[in-house]
Amino acid sequence: MRVAIVFYSMYGHMYKMAQAAAEGAISTGADVKLLRIAENLSPEILAMAHATDAQKSFSDVPIVKPEDLEWADGIIFGVPTRYGNMPGQVAAFFDSTGPVWSRGGLVGKIGSVMSSSATQHGGAVTTIHHVHTTLLAHGMLVTGLPYKMYPALFDTTDVNGGSVFGATAITGGDGARMPTEHELGAARAQGIWVAKLAGSITENCETISRQPI
Repeated sequence: MRVAIVFYSMYGHMYKMAQAAAEGAISTGADVKLLRIAENLSPEILAMAHATDAQKSFSDVPIVKPEDLEWADGIIFGVPTRYGNMPGQVAAFFDSTGPVWSRGGLVGKIGSVMSSSATQHGGAVTTIHHVHTTLLAHGMLVTGLPYKMYPALFDTTDVNGGSVFGATAITGGDGARMPTEHELGAARAQGIWVAKLAGSITENCETISRQPI
């Protein structure tokens, strides 16, 4: 099975979560591509936001193209929150996938979402739901992170991200808090889950989608 991990990251949080999800998917034997959504902020704005150095750390990751999505049987999107919604960079990428949508290129594929937010209840889950809407419009089969795949979601000993809707990370108000091992563990589990689903479901769904109604 083939799994794409597609992320947008400004300070590196979603990059680290995407790496963890890729590790999980690879552990199942999946063929995995790690891809990033292009930045559209100017170098001047990134410098003022103190994001220049962070972005250099993943500048070697290939930029995703719409047709890359069709290569995969399952796709995990790493999307940080902006006021409870996806960033403009991610929306611009999805806007470019119209030709993929028109030919049904993602119908029957597994789609899943991870996110991050500054605070524990900062909109990561609503961001995941917003992205789900786009994936459903593409005809994808949407999944989150079942508790049985990562029972540590029940752990309330420390403040951590993570939800049944998808792995999440808390970044802190200034973005200095990087994903914890708990949060990275959730991302790995999501990678495993999506890879296993992609391997067992996609082939049958592709056959069904070609049959006339």
